[in-house]
Amino acid sequence: MSGLHQKVCLNHHEREAVARCPGCGHFYCRECISEHDGRIICAACLRKLLRPVEKQQSPVFRWVARATAFGLSLLTGWYAFYLVGKILLSIPTDFHNGTVWHNDLFPPP
Repeated sequence: MSGLHQKVCLNHHEREAVARCPGCGHFYCRECISEHDGRIICAACLRKLLRPVEKQQSPVFRWVARATAFGLSLLTGWYAFYLVGKILLSIPTDFHNGTVWHNDLFPPP
């Protein structure tokens, strides 16, 4: 079994390891570890410990949120097609027949 003095830091391969993190089991130098609640721990494990716990949403709330999002997306899609239809209906009939550009290029005699 090799001693701690033969181990190197996981982040700094040229430095000698001074401690082993109890959370992940890797060896680290003095720069990469810190003390938290009376024990030595690496920065990655410390971030995991200090990360706020996310509250789980209830399945009913999640279902209602998804149904609401689906309904709003359908309503938005319908409104977009409605506006496109209104724009197309507001275009003069001559344009649809193809005579607008014809009148500009070839004026009537």
